Amino acid sequence: MSDPEYEKLKKRVERQASRIKRAEKEHEPLISHTLYIGTIGLLFIVPIILGAYVGQWLDEKVAGYSVHWTTSLIFLGIIIGVVNVYLYIREGSNDG
Repeated sequence: MSDPEYEKLKKRVERQASRIKRAEKEHEPLISHTLYIGTIGLLFIVPIILGAYVGQWLDEKVAGYSVHWTTSLIFLGIIIGVVNVYLYIREGSNDG
C-alpha cells in the first residue's frame, strides 16, 4: 500500500472512531426515555383521577344521585393534564 493511500485510510478510520465516541457521549440511555414518558403519563393522569375523586365526593354531599361534579371535574382534570404535559414538553425542548 502506498503512503498516500495509507494516510487516506488512516484519516478515514480516525474520523469514524471520533464519530463513534461522540455518539456514545451524546446517547441517552433507555431509562431516561422511559422516565420521560412515565412523567408525561403521570402529569396527565393524576389531575383526572383527582378530579374524579373530588367530584364523586362532592356529588355524594349534594342531595340526589347527580354526577355533575364528577363529570365537570374530570373534564377540568383533562384540561389541567393537557396543560401540564404541554408545559413539561415545552420546558424539555428549551433545555436541549
